[in-house]
Amino acid sequence: MGNLKLKGKDILKLGYPNNQSVNVALEVMKRNFATKNIHHVKSILKEILLNPETFEKDLTFGQIAESLLSSRKTEKRMLNTQRASFQIFGTNISEEAKNQLYTALKLPVSTQGALMPDAHSGYGLPIGGVLAVENAVIPYGVGMDIGCRMSLSILDIPVSYLDGARDKYEKVLAEHTKFGMYETHKSHIDHEIFERDTFGMIPVLRRLKGKAIKQMGSSGGGNHFVEFGEVEITEEDDQIGLSKGKYLGILSHSGSRGLGAEIAQYYSRVAAEQCPLPKEAQQFAWLDLNTHLGLEYWTAMNLAGDYASACHDDIHRRLVKAVGGRVKARIENHHNFAWKEIHNGKEVIVHRKGATPAHKNELGMIPGSMTAKGFIVRGKGNPESLNSASHGAGRAHSRGECRSLFTQNDIKKELKLKKVTLMGGNTEEAPMAYKDIHDVMNAQSELVDILGTFQPRIVRMDK
Repeated sequence: MGNLKLKGKDILKLGYPNNQSVNVALEVMKRNFATKNIHHVKSILKEILLNPETFEKDLTFGQIAESLLSSRKTEKRMLNTQRASFQIFGTNISEEAKNQLYTALKLPVSTQGALMPDAHSGYGLPIGGVLAVENAVIPYGVGMDIGCRMSLSILDIPVSYLDGARDKYEKVLAEHTKFGMYETHKSHIDHEIFERDTFGMIPVLRRLKGKAIKQMGSSGGGNHFVEFGEVEITEEDDQIGLSKGKYLGILSHSGSRGLGAEIAQYYSRVAAEQCPLPKEAQQFAWLDLNTHLGLEYWTAMNLAGDYASACHDDIHRRLVKAVGGRVKARIENHHNFAWKEIHNGKEVIVHRKGATPAHKNELGMIPGSMTAKGFIVRGKGNPESLNSASHGAGRAHSRGECRSLFTQNDIKKELKLKKVTLMGGNTEEAPMAYKDIHDVMNAQSELVDILGTFQPRIVRMDK
């Protein structure tokens, strides 16, 4: 904890009440001012004690102010007997996924929910689950990979190069992309995100900054990928600005790496302590956005989302530099995130865990599998889906099932049939693990318009 010789009795002498506020003050000051002069630290604590309202929204001292202003006991929250309103899109959805949404809809903060046609069971909210709540954020409702996103760059290079110079494109993917926990780039760019004050204001972020710098421009394991493929624009759109036809594209899927995972773990644990719930709903513990911890998580979540976006920028920058050409259009979208939005005339927090934002005229990218086409879409702003759509085809088989159902040979046959080169990957991500993307797209015709497709040709995943 550093050299600060601060004790509980010192804080009591300042006039602090003999309750939890003393422990909170001790922890916050030792965490943030370990090397500071004790008289300076005491003067700050005295100032907070005299004017706690002034410090309520402060990212460093808000927790102390809050403990002084509130002596509420942590009481167990009960679920409502009735579910909030909801809509399910698609038919091929497991009962387990539905039941996970039904539990979330009984939270006292829930106002509306939806399940996308790619939905399957997850931890807390199902994957493909959308949930609107009042003035609160659910860390597990956002998920472990905060700000996971799709990013598509459409280049001015003839698409025929993917066949004519396939070796070159395979080599570029092998040399310029990094995957999993241990691969990182040798050189890093000075990205503006690392200059942000937020990294210094929240202790958990301060600790993670070094890891975030190291992992910049890399992709996760599991279903994350970077691929070259064939883009076909089938409907012209002013936002894309391209005429109908075929183009070479780069598509990436990844999130906020270790930074997002550790933010999620820390605040999920904190939320569970702050908001005890019945056993079946424990993973839906929320943080009130009027509290210091709620504000802290919201700030950290947004930083992780921006970091995920910056990682994709770096991935695409490296690949475009290696293959040449210029980016003619870029289409990207987050999932695993929470947004402040207006629904039914009221501001709510919308959690999309594995669901694509599909507000009216909003562009997005919905992938299929390593062999199936993905779709470039434009949102219709359907209020029943809380302006959302699927984030992919969705799993038909769990990762465990895939290990016993499919072999590497099965995957090779499918890749050969679809003329796709795969680097890395495993049976858990076999093309057969996923639902039919065409069925999924048909089930969400009320949610999005299709503007084009992306057919993977050279795919890189974690080994």
